[in-house]
Amino acid sequence: MAGLTIKNLKKSFGTNTVIQDISFDVSDGAFCILLGPSGCGKTTILRIIAGLEEHDEGEIFMGNKEVGNLSPKERDVAMVFQSYALYPHMNVYENMAFSLKVRNLSKDEIDSKVREAARLLDIEDFLDRKPKKLSGGQRQRVAIGRAIVRSPQLFLFDEPLSNLDARLRSTMRVELAKLHQQLGTTIVYVTHDQIEAMTLGDKIILLDKGIIQQVGTPQELYERPSNLFVATFIGSPQINLIEGSLLSNEGRMFFKSGGLTIDLGPRTVLEKYSGNTVILGIRPESLTPGNGPIVGSLEIIEHIGSENILYVATDIGRIIAKAPPDFQGRAGEGISLALRTTDIHLFYKGIRIAVGVLS
Repeated sequence: MAGLTIKNLKKSFGTNTVIQDISFDVSDGAFCILLGPSGCGKTTILRIIAGLEEHDEGEIFMGNKEVGNLSPKERDVAMVFQSYALYPHMNVYENMAFSLKVRNLSKDEIDSKVREAARLLDIEDFLDRKPKKLSGGQRQRVAIGRAIVRSPQLFLFDEPLSNLDARLRSTMRVELAKLHQQLGTTIVYVTHDQIEAMTLGDKIILLDKGIIQQVGTPQELYERPSNLFVATFIGSPQINLIEGSLLSNEGRMFFKSGGLTIDLGPRTVLEKYSGNTVILGIRPESLTPGNGPIVGSLEIIEHIGSENILYVATDIGRIIAKAPPDFQGRAGEGISLALRTTDIHLFYKGIRIAVGVLS
């Protein structure tokens, strides 16, 4: 195993700059997620790490060794692809054993490694089957097993669950987390799915247009988003954003938007923004039915078992809130929303200037 360090990485395809001078570290044994929308450069970064794509500038270290000029074979990494990339004419055992045969390992060593990986992934009963006789989830387990048997320094996963249905994705997330605990290997995992990122990773690198927007734990990105992009990308349902002004009055700060006024308290740190347009961010779970400052009418109620998602029409736009499963409201009725005041975010020119400002 080894940690990974990326320094000042740049990559362009013609005049299109895909990676814009990014740097990050992945500690030994970490589960690191490269997260972002399609086209943000995350898969290109993964392919550069694997040696499948050349970079224009920058350095790549695995442990203390610079590997940027090494071939994929010399880098000692294993990559799991979205498309599984299994050999259709080989059975499961042969697929998993192939790379070991190329390395001229003994038959006994190959057999031991393949069967141990099959045991870990619960595919021992499928070793004689061809890929076409397997389900999508089983094929993905084989692809992961083929990577495991190599015992690489670094595992690279490129959206490995995107071809699976929702139930299988949920199951495989649990299996991947368990596998990481068992193996203790360093993993760099690419996804556009924030649920995968939040449940699997202990470190998330969120990208947009080839630029790192924020690096941190899932909790840090959720609770302390550095900018509007992070705030809107992380969280489901999406954060409510309300444009308004900051006003100062007798030593207290107020947020005002239309008929909504929120007392922010004596927050001197906000005084320099007085008179400026800002964005107030409120997570849906911070808004619940009750006596509060936001009033409107219920548009839609989504009943999802453990809770209800409320879509409320107000004079400041649609607001999304949450309610307990026993909520009795109906579409078309008036509603008042109470605000949990320790969870709000304020953004000025897209950058967060305060979080939990009412605490």
